[in-house]
Amino acid sequence: MKVVVVGAGYAGTYAANRVSKKVKGAEVTVVNPRPEFVERVRLHQQIAGTHSAATPLGSMLRAGITSYIGSVTKVGDGIVGLEDGTSLDFDYVFLAVGSTVRPMEGTVPVGTWEGAQRARGVLAALAPGSTVTVIGGGATGVETASEIAEARPDVRVRIVGTSVGEGLTHGARQRTRTGLERLGVDIVDDGVTEVAAGTGEFDGEVQLRSAASFASDLTLWAILSGVPELAARSGLEVDAEGRTVVDAGLRSVTDRRVFAVGDCAGVPGSRFACQTAGQSADHAVDSLIRVLDGHAPEPYSPRYVGRCVSLGRKDAVAQSTRRDDTLRQAYVTGRAGAALKQLAFSGSKFGSRWAVGG
Repeated sequence: MKVVVVGAGYAGTYAANRVSKKVKGAEVTVVNPRPEFVERVRLHQQIAGTHSAATPLGSMLRAGITSYIGSVTKVGDGIVGLEDGTSLDFDYVFLAVGSTVRPMEGTVPVGTWEGAQRARGVLAALAPGSTVTVIGGGATGVETASEIAEARPDVRVRIVGTSVGEGLTHGARQRTRTGLERLGVDIVDDGVTEVAAGTGEFDGEVQLRSAASFASDLTLWAILSGVPELAARSGLEVDAEGRTVVDAGLRSVTDRRVFAVGDCAGVPGSRFACQTAGQSADHAVDSLIRVLDGHAPEPYSPRYVGRCVSLGRKDAVAQSTRRDDTLRQAYVTGRAGAALKQLAFSGSKFGSRWAVGG
């Protein structure tokens, strides 16, 4: 039986390793645009130069799994079409292409490996006194702004968002903003309408909805928006965000040979997060096993335990949530919060490769 996994992030790597371990006789092939496993939750550290977000993909996969470096153009009729004109046959395929970034012109996207690498190079070349602007008030923006501010205290860092620290309770949000201010980050609660080009590739003038504007030597886009168009381009039914519409077992409602896991699966109540990756991949592989045994898949329900936002390397805000991701009032900060964040980093990576050794 041939199983192809499209994407080698947290969800894809986990699914490939678990299929290889649990499904006897499965020939597993992973297709990924690059030969590295990228820890997306560490891309802000990649930009700041404080940690590498890339690991050789081979070290993340079980022996016997084939990795194919390339881009997928279409999935359907038992064929995975590749950009180089070749194709792979499959009996089952797992879509694990994650979420994506649609940056405003003149900005560098934070949430992609290519964007992080470009931003790292530009940031390293900035002279003292330069200004870095991070657009996006959610966790990605907060973590990017704080990491850069801590690593480069010689540059001015500004974060712009309609509600900086969003997605947390009032107390946790205020503590997040205090942490940013402690690092010297300027907080601008406003929306961006335009980034006018300057003399360099990623510098220019940032225009706000309030009609204010300011110069920026490096402008970073830290807002996730939707998923890659592979499912829609392949003729699979998708929701308003472009995520694959799935049944209770995480199978496409269009083609039952196609499973969708992680951010690209259209599951009500799920959010873009590394917490989504492992649990959905785990359930999808269980669904495949049940189907192969002649049973109907069990219904999937996402479950969450918290939201954690790092504020440099020694501080973080860890917000507790209920299983359905609604917020509890409890949160942990400081070094304890940073330890929880580090545990989340390590746990997400370990979870994706847990089956490598046996």
